[in-house]
Amino acid sequence: MISNFFLHKMQDLDLHDMWFQQDGATCHTASVTMDLLRGEFGEHLISRSGPVNWPPKSCDLTPLDYFLLGYVKSNVYTDKPASIDALRDNIEAYIRENVGKSMPKLDQVDGAFEAQSRSTFA
Repeated sequence: MISNFFLHKMQDLDLHDMWFQQDGATCHTASVTMDLLRGEFGEHLISRSGPVNWPPKSCDLTPLDYFLLGYVKSNVYTDKPASIDALRDNIEAYIRENVGKSMPKLDQVDGAFEAQSRSTFA
């Protein structure tokens, strides 16, 4: 996932001042994963096993966990989607139509999200 999708998409962005952050879940900090991330992000890696430790329960570092996911979820279930396809369509439409406008920085991830959801749910 990281090599085949994420890093490929990141090549189009200016990474010199970008930081990569992840929580300390064991599945996210396998040696092979951490080696790959250190190679790509160097000292700009925030993780349990990275050069900058992930602060426990830090709401400052996790706006996706503490805001965006709940914000989107509260809106995409309003019409009670009856299938995964309907839910996927709701998520994509909501992000495309609302999130980029209210949070311009997230507009960059819109295309990446849509591409990933197509490959995940295809």
